[in-house]
Amino acid sequence: MSLGYAEKLSYIEDVGSVGMAEFFDPSSVLQEKSKHLVVFTGAGISTSCGIPDFRGPKGIWTLQREGKALPEASLPFHRAMPSITHMALVELEKAGILKFVISQNVDGLHLRSGIPREKLSELHGDSFMESCPSCGIEYLRDFEVETIGLKETSRRCSDLKCGAKLKDTVLDWEDALPDKEMLPAEKHCRMADVVLCLGTSLQITPACNLPLKCLRGGGKIVIVNLQKTPKDKKACLVIHGLVDKVITGVVESLRMRIPPFVRMDEFQIIMTQSSSADKKFVNWTMRVASVHGVKAQLPFIKSIEVRSLISVYGD
Repeated sequence: MSLGYAEKLSYIEDVGSVGMAEFFDPSSVLQEKSKHLVVFTGAGISTSCGIPDFRGPKGIWTLQREGKALPEASLPFHRAMPSITHMALVELEKAGILKFVISQNVDGLHLRSGIPREKLSELHGDSFMESCPSCGIEYLRDFEVETIGLKETSRRCSDLKCGAKLKDTVLDWEDALPDKEMLPAEKHCRMADVVLCLGTSLQITPACNLPLKCLRGGGKIVIVNLQKTPKDKKACLVIHGLVDKVITGVVESLRMRIPPFVRMDEFQIIMTQSSSADKKFVNWTMRVASVHGVKAQLPFIKSIEVRSLISVYGD
């Protein structure tokens, strides 16, 4: 996913520090429940899903700057499944501990895992989401939207009173962070007593400054990342370790259980009939299509088998 996203972005010379060294600290966990916990996530929470990061030793920006071939994705972007960390955050949200999630990722895995949309800001957009610029309806797809940069896609709003052309939601370098995502993110960071930063190098502005907003109200910043970050000095605790391992320890210390991810995909069956030329027979045609539209992709369906049971009644 990050590969396709990086290829679609317009060219920019400076992508910040790359090739950053990774550090592994002994396993340590956040022990206390927070009154208003906000989680701020980056590419590091999705590497265990088979999605390469950007700034690590084998990250996309690192290899690109070194003139080396980009890494091979271990699976297609649309087949990436939420990680242990994604599912742990779902459990923390259901328990009332986690109040809000702010993500810099465009992989759509937070929504797919079960984080409610109203408790999530996807600052840089979602590769699997289109939105209507007229009425504001959002459409979460099970296929990757073909464009980035807030461009028009090939589909229209399904609201009969609207019908406007939809746009992708993923920002390009020159696009400003949308108020719809930024304002609630700022609000919750100001309210937070803890902002837990997971798998982010905290380099991309203005997003990287959001966690700092909790400090004025007495909140604390905790950073879990394999690389050092520019915000480490502002944090009360910095953990160099694999995010999945650290979060597993946190959930276990709270005597909670991380739920497994179960993917649900829906499709529609369209049945049509027509009479034969001699009017003696009826021809039935069955078509399987995405719930997102008759012409939308069906990336998870490889084949379809139809079985029929015919009863014959004699005199």
